[in-house]
Amino acid sequence: MDLGSFSTSLTVKDIHASKEFYETLGFIQTGGDIDKGWVVLRQNGKVIGLFQGMFEKNMLTFNPGWTQTCETLPEFEDVRDLQARLKQAGLDVGTEIEAGTTGPAHFMLTDPDGNPILIDQHV
Repeated sequence: MDLGSFSTSLTVKDIHASKEFYETLGFIQTGGDIDKGWVVLRQNGKVIGLFQGMFEKNMLTFNPGWTQTCETLPEFEDVRDLQARLKQAGLDVGTEIEAGTTGPAHFMLTDPDGNPILIDQHV
């Protein structure tokens, strides 16, 4: 099972202070809109998303169909197929993606320790 690219999504109290902190660590903003409360920062293949007021907890994020640099893969397992496989394996996959749809979609899992995992397909 290939879940695609990986990033850590952090819930922050002050996005400007958090962005400045991670830039001091060598991360560079490559996406997002700070005025809308989110930015994506990268450093040598490592990806951190900062989100103010969007999520309750920090989470792991996987993006099926993308490389670590957001390039679309020519072949990948669709998020709907991933959701069906995980459901069949007995995991709670949250709200199911509408059947018969294609393209961008997402679902959430929670690991045994309560950590949220977002499977978020953009292609």
